[in-house]
Order: sequence, then structure tokens, then C-alpha cells
Amino acid sequence: MKSHLLHAAWNNMVIANYAVPSEILLPFVPDKTELDSFRGETLVSLVGFMFLNTKIKGFGIPYHINFEEVNLRFYVKHDQNGNTIRGVTFIKVIVPKLAITLVANHLYSERYVTLKMNHSHAETNAGLETEYQWKYKGEWNRIATLSEKKSVPLRPGSEEEFITEHYWGFTKIDEKKTSVYEVQHPRWDIFPVLNYTIDCDFGALYGKEFSFLTDAKPSSVIMAKGSEVKIFSKKMI
Repeated sequence: MKSHLLHAAWNNMVIANYAVPSEILLPFVPDKTELDSFRGETLVSLVGFMFLNTKIKGFGIPYHINFEEVNLRFYVKHDQNGNTIRGVTFIKVIVPKLAITLVANHLYSERYVTLKMNHSHAETNAGLETEYQWKYKGEWNRIATLSEKKSVPLRPGSEEEFITEHYWGFTKIDEKKTSVYEVQHPRWDIFPVLNYTIDCDFGALYGKEFSFLTDAKPSSVIMAKGSEVKIFSKKMI
């Protein structure tokens, strides 16, 4: 049985999904992968969640066990010995601790940056209120949802299933090098979203090609329950 590198829980995942022209993403597509799509639409997702009980090779690093993460990602697929595996590629990942950025960029060649972050999650009379905030150049950005208190299973064939059922991470090292790592977790339930707020300067954070997303309406917003996850070491393809 292969051993995992990192073990943690991903909880209270707020995911806003946007349909974008595929040509915007082509420069970011790792070699030996191609863009994945849902019903003909190429999607990017702004994702906020909690990393909890984090351990690397069985050890927790003090003050780096529980923390927020916000990322902008898109979806790719890869032919592995005749089988299609589906995964995600990150445009940028935001975390609140410099050591996490350094480790992730070193071990996985990812695009992590360190910013000041906050979060909240509470059950109120109205429902579950979840919010993630991150500060960039003196301005607070945020993504927040109000969702129902009772979770429901993913519907087969739904956009929610497409977004959450990706179990590989692909990273573009350069034009001819791609790394891949596996992520294991059970199928997640979701909390139906009643309302949401997104206040994000996409152009400043992710590049001018994404600036139009600041005023765009997402195709869907998901609140996923999350679970324990295992992340395995990367390999080159």
C-alpha cells in the first residue's frame, strides 16, 4: 500500500464557478493534459475552505495545523495508459502562513502566496453562514455563502459533481514538464446555497485576463461539507 505525504481535513468548502473562454486558460494548461469541460463549458473556480489537523508524514507543525486556503483553479484531464484521469490546475493559491507557501512551492512546485486571511462559520436561524477573507494591497476580498443547514448527496451528472469529483492535481513546471499528485477523499455532500457574496479583484490577484470575473455572475456556487483527505507525493509525467 502506498503511503501518503500529507493528511488533513478540508472543511466548509465554498466554491464559486465561472464559465470562461478556453483560450484564457490555454497558457496555463500543463503539458500532457488538456482542458476538461462540463457540458461544453470551460470552468474556473474560486474556492475557499479550511485546512484542519494538517500533518506531513504523520507530524503536525505547530501553528500550521489549522488554516484558511483560497485558490483559483481550473479543470484538466490526462490519458494514463488508456484511462482518463481528471484533475485540477491552480492559477494561484492563497494561504496565511509563509512556511506553508514555502513547503507547497518546494514540494509540489505550486503557485502559493502568503496573505493575511480570516474566516467565519456559524449556524444561525437563517442557515449556515460561511465566509473567507483575504487582504491584498490593503483591500479585503471575500467569498461568503448562506446555505441550508441540512446537507444533500451530489446528484449524478450535476455541475456540483463535476466540480468536486476530481482526484488529481496537475502542475505546469515548464512547457515540457508536468507533475501530478493524487488526492483521496470520499464523495462529498453539499449544503444547498441560498445566497452568496463575492467581492474579489480578480484582475489584481490573478492577472488582467481574469479581470472580467470581478463583475461576472458565477454559473453556480457550492457549499461542500468536505472530509479528511490524503495527498500523495508528486511524480513527473
